[in-house]
Amino acid sequence: MLYWLHNFLDINLLGYITIRAGVSFFIALILTLFLLPKFIRWAQRTSRVQPINEWAPDRHQEKASTPTMGGIVFIGATILASLLTIRLDNVYALGGLMTIVLFALIGFQDDFAKIKKSENLAGLKARTKLLLQIVASFIVAAYLCLYAGYNTDLYVPFLKTPLFNLGMYAIPVWILVLVATSNAVNLTDGLDGLATVPSLVALGTFSIIIYITGHANISAYLLMPNFPVGEVAIIASALMGALVGFLWYNCHPAEVFMGDSGSLTIGAFLGYLAIISKSEVLLVLIGSIFVIETLSVILQVGSYKLRKKRVFLMAPIHHHFEMKNWAENKIIVRFWIIAILSNLLALISLKIR
Repeated sequence: MLYWLHNFLDINLLGYITIRAGVSFFIALILTLFLLPKFIRWAQRTSRVQPINEWAPDRHQEKASTPTMGGIVFIGATILASLLTIRLDNVYALGGLMTIVLFALIGFQDDFAKIKKSENLAGLKARTKLLLQIVASFIVAAYLCLYAGYNTDLYVPFLKTPLFNLGMYAIPVWILVLVATSNAVNLTDGLDGLATVPSLVALGTFSIIIYITGHANISAYLLMPNFPVGEVAIIASALMGALVGFLWYNCHPAEVFMGDSGSLTIGAFLGYLAIISKSEVLLVLIGSIFVIETLSVILQVGSYKLRKKRVFLMAPIHHHFEMKNWAENKIIVRFWIIAILSNLLALISLKIR
């Protein structure tokens, strides 16, 4: 809408991506801050609360009355803010919205099943959820490759030219990126605000990279690839605004959890941002916390199956530190610090890669 006003009323200011990104941030922030308290009260009245896994640390039992599915609020705010501010003829922006909608539907279905049966493990079966994620990722990857005709070169940090062209192998690689990142954020979402701030920081980093990638002059100066993906930074900015509003109620002690509706969607969108910014490899550094959490689960499961021994007291690794009696705030803030530092390193690499 804002871009249409830019053309219709000849308001040049509204043509700038940076201006519309700022507007989308505040629209999503205000919507989330306005709607989330209403959602929390509704969820408490109707018992839409978080079922706690019986294997979770004992201190988690006190969170059993906390409303969940808050993700549907900030995801809804993100979509609305984006529709009001992006160019609706940009195929990459539409692909970003498609990614958000598809994974939000999967997350909502999983959350609703858990709430309905009042059991943490009663959501979608792992195989069913994975299959739905793969199907959604295939739709997004095929859209980018076959419809949008997106470049399939693979770039790596510190090299100014592509390593090689993925060709049709881009689709399975992009599916892997989307599914892996979606599940990684989902695994991280286990403490109050733990997944929210690393997601915010990663979104900020990707917004910068995507804006540079979409800007011919800046990308040329930094010897980075140039593709017309800048509009997607507006959606990322909207999600950042929505997450800031969500964090207001999700910080410790949390008044609401995002649920799979939020975590699966954030992860998939981060994967989408990595793909269109040619940062699939750099995603490991940008999403360092999500990578660490996922690796801890892989190591724990692998070690137990092969050696019948555990590497950690409990996985994902944030539970390990809980079992060592670290205060929840200490775990959360230290993980936030790691996320911020790793993203600073990722941004530094832009000039030298």
